[in-house]
Amino acid sequence: MEYYITELSKYFIALFMAFYTMECFLVFRFADEERRKGGYIRQNLFMFLVHFSCFLVICFETGRPEYLLFYVLQQILLFAVIVLFRMIYPKGNLLLINNMCMLLCIGFVILSRISFEKAIKQFFIVAVSVIAAMLIPYLIHRFKFLKSLTWVYAAVGITALGIVLIFGSVTYGSKISYSVGGITFQPSEFVKILFVFFVAGALYESQSFPRVLLTAVVAGIHVVILAASRDLGSALIFFVVYVLMVFIATGNWLYLLLGGAGGCGAAVLAYRVFTHVQVRVQAWQDPFGCIDDAGYQITQSLFAISSGGWFGLGLFRGTPDSIPLVEADFVFSAVAEELGLLFSVCMILICVSCFIMFMRIAMRLKDRFYQLTAFGLGITYIFQVFLTVGGDTKFIPMTGVTLPLVSYGGSSVLTTLILFFVVEGLYIIRQEEGAKRVKRKKQKRRTEPGGSGAAAAARTEGIRGAAAAARTERARGTAEAGRTAEGRSAAESQDDSAFREKVGAEETE
Repeated sequence: MEYYITELSKYFIALFMAFYTMECFLVFRFADEERRKGGYIRQNLFMFLVHFSCFLVICFETGRPEYLLFYVLQQILLFAVIVLFRMIYPKGNLLLINNMCMLLCIGFVILSRISFEKAIKQFFIVAVSVIAAMLIPYLIHRFKFLKSLTWVYAAVGITALGIVLIFGSVTYGSKISYSVGGITFQPSEFVKILFVFFVAGALYESQSFPRVLLTAVVAGIHVVILAASRDLGSALIFFVVYVLMVFIATGNWLYLLLGGAGGCGAAVLAYRVFTHVQVRVQAWQDPFGCIDDAGYQITQSLFAISSGGWFGLGLFRGTPDSIPLVEADFVFSAVAEELGLLFSVCMILICVSCFIMFMRIAMRLKDRFYQLTAFGLGITYIFQVFLTVGGDTKFIPMTGVTLPLVSYGGSSVLTTLILFFVVEGLYIIRQEEGAKRVKRKKQKRRTEPGGSGAAAAARTEGIRGAAAAARTERARGTAEAGRTAEGRSAAESQDDSAFREKVGAEETE
């Protein structure tokens, strides 16, 4: 019985996931949230079906009732997030919230499959993080002075990264975290957001060459500290985000070309200086040539992806545990193996739809600081997705970054939730900007000569003028007709007198 449920469910799961993904892009047909409501409701339905189907299989495969209780807790959390967000922020963007919850669902499912203990821990981290992140849209909308803290963002970011460099613990050859009271933090995840705020604040104030140069120096300090800590994946994200934000802010192609050339030079330098970069490049170039050593992780990832096929082997039918650090760095491979390539591609497309919405929000914002912030956060998000999926599929060398909202990791999940809710705050600001523009246009129409009030007055005046002209014309016509009649009467009288005189003269003769 369990076999048939597992076999049938993987097709239904892929089908529900495909329908959900289709709705992610169909909502872009409409410009306002009101007309998108139907699509959002269908998304919630398909999300529930995917989540339910996956945990139905997990419960049948394991026979453990705690998985059922865990599923109920997840449903309560996700339902509460969606409902509370709609109540607190009625002007918010529901596509981002739905996609955020869908990616969290996928993360809960695959982590429950890999390690139930880690899935429980991730669940509580998400619950606490969502409660904290719910306040962010209000803070972004309420406190306008955030755009004036440019150098505070830089100072806090550099200090946090410096503390890790000096006091951080070494994890797989890199200093990326430190512990306080038994709780481990990865500051580079949080500094990503501060870094975007810093660059947006610096370039929003001025795009002159001295300002760009000063910003480049401060951004370079961030990257150098990360490189010294051997956190090269985060260093690459910081560098790419900075270069693209400078290009968007200035529109200068020279900066983009210089940034690209500098990035290539830095990559060559990192390859020559860091041995673990050489190992990763070797594993990327020929993983099967060093399958027992450096290439083991990537070869197992490729085996997992290829064995899954389009619809996957089914939950608990694959061997994702054979991939080292599968729950963090190679979660995409685990998803592809047991849920299938179709499901995995849909997951990537969900991330892409989030990025498209980030860019739409950025383009429609009028405030330059908020515009650059939305753009920078969008680039941060999608580039991290690219690095994770590209590394898992051997498209690029492994970088060790996580898949946002899906991979295991408290700092990564909290940071991504903050990122989503910051963009939600920016979307609410954009909505209010649009409402203000509409209000100003209405007032302008009423007050300007060509406005609606003036136009009505002009129409009334025109009608009155036309009526007066018509009356004048009729009066003139009447007068002329009278004069014509009088002339005709006088002429006829003269003719009659002449005729009588002529007749009298003839009679006299």
